[in-house]
Amino acid sequence: MHIAVKILAATVTTTLIAVGGAATWHLHQKMPVRNGTVHVRTLSAPVTVTYDDRGVPHIQAQNEADLYRTLGYVHAQDRLFQMEMVRRLANGELAELLGPKLLETDKLFRTLGLRDHAQKTAQAMDLNTPAAKALVAYLDGINQFQASHPAPLEFEVLHIPKRPFTVQDTLAVTGYLAYSFAAALRTEPPLTYVRDKLGPDYLRIFDLDWHPEGVVGRGSAAYRARPTTSALQDKDWEGLQHLAALGQSALETAGVPVFEGSNAWVISGKRTASGKPLLAGDPHIAYSAPSVWYEAHLSAPGFELYGHYQALNPVALLGHNRQFGWSLTMFENDDMDLVAEKPNPSNANQVAIGGQWVDLQARTETIKVKGASDVQLTLRRSPHGPIITDAFKDNFGDTPIALWWAFQETENSVLQAFYELNRADTRDKARAAAEKIHSPGLNVVWANAAGDIGWWAAAKLPIRPAGVNPTFILDGSAPESDKLGWYDFRFNPQEENPARGYIVSANHQPKPKSGVPVPGYYCLSDRAERLDAALRVPDKAWDSPAAQALQLDSGNGYGPRVLADLMPILKAV
Repeated sequence: MHIAVKILAATVTTTLIAVGGAATWHLHQKMPVRNGTVHVRTLSAPVTVTYDDRGVPHIQAQNEADLYRTLGYVHAQDRLFQMEMVRRLANGELAELLGPKLLETDKLFRTLGLRDHAQKTAQAMDLNTPAAKALVAYLDGINQFQASHPAPLEFEVLHIPKRPFTVQDTLAVTGYLAYSFAAALRTEPPLTYVRDKLGPDYLRIFDLDWHPEGVVGRGSAAYRARPTTSALQDKDWEGLQHLAALGQSALETAGVPVFEGSNAWVISGKRTASGKPLLAGDPHIAYSAPSVWYEAHLSAPGFELYGHYQALNPVALLGHNRQFGWSLTMFENDDMDLVAEKPNPSNANQVAIGGQWVDLQARTETIKVKGASDVQLTLRRSPHGPIITDAFKDNFGDTPIALWWAFQETENSVLQAFYELNRADTRDKARAAAEKIHSPGLNVVWANAAGDIGWWAAAKLPIRPAGVNPTFILDGSAPESDKLGWYDFRFNPQEENPARGYIVSANHQPKPKSGVPVPGYYCLSDRAERLDAALRVPDKAWDSPAAQALQLDSGNGYGPRVLADLMPILKAV
């Protein structure tokens, strides 16, 4: 018996060691490759990839195609599951993996039309441009890694089938990023409700007036918008609230962090210890693991860039080359309007626009649902944009609500814009690149080796009829919902080499020299005022430690400003 127990124990131990060894080897095969040689089929010349102590890849290639193909490969080995989830979120394909609980999320993104817009844009895209070639090479690197390596552990757990990544996927994800920056779905319904149900006096607390002098050191308000009335019912308000909550929960459920805002500032060389410009960027994006940003250093003959990338995007959104560096903050301009359409009582597929009945366009899409039957969606579109109420009819009344969105109404060459910005070595080239950013609106805060500093509020700004306030839901049958064209880039808020020697961007309402009002969802000015107060101190020679200290500073005037009115009340109580 004693011998039998020993034999049994030895057998169990051997089995456990074998199973543990097999599991270890299985997981080891899924780990990123940091040493040795990897054969990538379509490389035309050897490429060197080295990793620093923080795990950042430094890629050296002999040509641009190999450079971007390798970037796609190393990005995929670190972030393939992130890429898969973000493309499924943008395309409305999460329920296929996660079941019925994600069906409403898929309905939302199908309703926004990101998938449909990406398909049409991809079909019309000229793949022979340098930017498009970079994207195709990058996607090829992703797909080569996916095809030649075991699937990540998450793919096994969720039974995710391997599927090539496409240009359409990248374009759809770009649409998701633009949507994540916009606030109209969250702000326009409650503000319209307050105006219509409680009265305009209750809007004073929101400070919705345009301040042409800017909000840093502002004076009195000068821009007023005429009120309008909406024909929405109580059920419509509830439905819009549901959509806003759904958009927020969609990001949380998919593990995608929220884009909250940013700080950035740049100081002229005449105010720094080195005599060179000093640029600081602080993107405010909610914590996630893995991070939203992917850091990489690219080098090829005639090109070198240290940049920060996002999933399925081959161009750096933040970065610097040898001559030019830039950071981004959210412009916060209002590039999305909710439009309440007036339906034809005798034809539900027509709405009143410009004094006549106009037919709605329709398309059908299929959503696959794990463990359940496929769901067919009929989605309609008015000249103002997609009808966002169609996929959620049980939540709304009889008024179709359309979504006008600059992202879908402009050519919006974001890929081309950042491809050029990555290579900009002069102020003029960088400005030309920024002009191509149409949606979402972004503040490009920059400095170059020539000593210039600047800021461009990059966005395609619509010309709206006089007196129209897009903060509220618009009437689709009235001229207020019309767009009269687009402002030229020179009318956008911007500065280059200001006499004060510094520029601050913190999601606050900017001051446009052109005088053209730019409605938006601007943040309170406290962060901007705090930065401005620190930077305007005379005779201070700024260096990197001082900039780092300012970047880590967490104070602003909001608390003292609120407490000044609140403390006397608390003391009295």
